[in-house]
Amino acid sequence: MEESEAATQKETVDPVCGTNSVVNRSNEATGEVSSQVSIPGSVGKPPEETAARYKRLKLFDKVMQKSLEKFIDLASFNRFASTFRPLYKKNPQRMESIHKQFIEELQRIIQEDISRLIEEGQLEIKLNELDQLESAAKKKADPAWRPSGVPEQDFCSFLMPYYQKQEKYMRQELKRIQAENAALSQKAQAGRESLAQTEFCISTTVDEWKASVTEFERLASSLYPTDVFDV
Repeated sequence: MEESEAATQKETVDPVCGTNSVVNRSNEATGEVSSQVSIPGSVGKPPEETAARYKRLKLFDKVMQKSLEKFIDLASFNRFASTFRPLYKKNPQRMESIHKQFIEELQRIIQEDISRLIEEGQLEIKLNELDQLESAAKKKADPAWRPSGVPEQDFCSFLMPYYQKQEKYMRQELKRIQAENAALSQKAQAGRESLAQTEFCISTTVDEWKASVTEFERLASSLYPTDVFDV
């Protein structure tokens, strides 16, 4: 009888311990998330410079931090223990240790994915460019573009600068190609002239060689008549 009462008291205490463990795990997870999710390159810089440079990156970091906190809350110890209830009843301390290791590994993997996303997507550079564009837009004294109410005029005012820019670019490309063609034509003409001169030199040399051979044969025939060699 006493053993059954002790078992009943133990089962009553276990959910309370589980609830306390849930609170502790949630607090630890929140603290670890806040400490792990950080802005790359912000260590060792003045707060003013970091805030000015990483305005949107800080917002992105905050969103990732909140998302990670909510995700960790979904993986609370209470859910973990309820999923593996028989194992939890056998060894609650071991189950808490397993859950802690699971949360740490989960946070590490998610943090690595976030860092890889920032690095591969070059978010630091792009978000910094957006901050610079916003700052430059605030310094412009000219009023921002507003529609005139006439769609045709608005459409033309939007497309005409683009087409004019394209026309200017095409004209520049045409001049460049024409200049390249002229240079290639001059090189080809110079090559033809060089080839013609080479052919002329070869032809002249051949004619001179033929004339020399003819003269040599004439001299040879005059010095040694053919009847001398007749038997």
